Amino acid sequence: MNVVIIGAGNVGTNLAYALSKQNNIVQIISKTQNSARILAEKINTEYTSDLKNISNIADIYIVAVNDGSIVKLVKQINVENKIIVHTAGSVNIDALKNSGNNYGIFYPLQTFSKHKILEFDNIPICVEANNYETEKSIQELAKSISNKVYLINSEQRKYLHLSAVFACNFTNHLYNISKKILKEKNLDFEIIKPLIEETAKKIKNTEPADAQTGPAARNDKIIIEKHLELLSLYPEFQNIYNILTKSIIEKHLKNE
Repeated sequence: MNVVIIGAGNVGTNLAYALSKQNNIVQIISKTQNSARILAEKINTEYTSDLKNISNIADIYIVAVNDGSIVKLVKQINVENKIIVHTAGSVNIDALKNSGNNYGIFYPLQTFSKHKILEFDNIPICVEANNYETEKSIQELAKSISNKVYLINSEQRKYLHLSAVFACNFTNHLYNISKKILKEKNLDFEIIKPLIEETAKKIKNTEPADAQTGPAARNDKIIIEKHLELLSLYPEFQNIYNILTKSIIEKHLKNE
């Protein structure tokens, strides 16, 4: 399929690499000329920073920009009867209702970085559209890069995105806290990586509730108090520890 990608950030960059293997990326568009050029040169295509110069020969236009910019940006796209999709997890499909007759969602459920290009084979792509034919076209594009394509409506998707924030973004923030505590005691974060990896591996075959370990799961009040004392110099971290510990204890008491 012929594709235009609008946005050269984390998501746009990874999609450009993945889609270019089986599809024709007609153009990269970014708000800055330099970022558009850098990505376009890597996949050997055209680029622009001006939406007035958008190509009109693509089948699908992928809007991969931050959530707050989608509605305003879409109003500037003039590609009659073509398919326009956005990649956001929490933005309703109705945000595209004024974009034309054919629109939808192309939401890859993964954490992306410009500097680490991922293989898409097993990355879930959530698809939604305003009509059957558009849905089939978006599915076709998704299946060209991923083995895991799901039809998910906007109501489901916003809860999926919420769950992803807990599983990914909050978890990564806890890694950052862990690293800070270790660093201040001259300990290398590398020492805790095997633990992180094993914790992630566990849930492949075990329910998260059954995989829970640690002092909160045991309701070990002595260890918990010692940890809270150690965190007295980190009131923000102490608060997070308290909230999570309370939640884990309550969950496990219910299951007893």
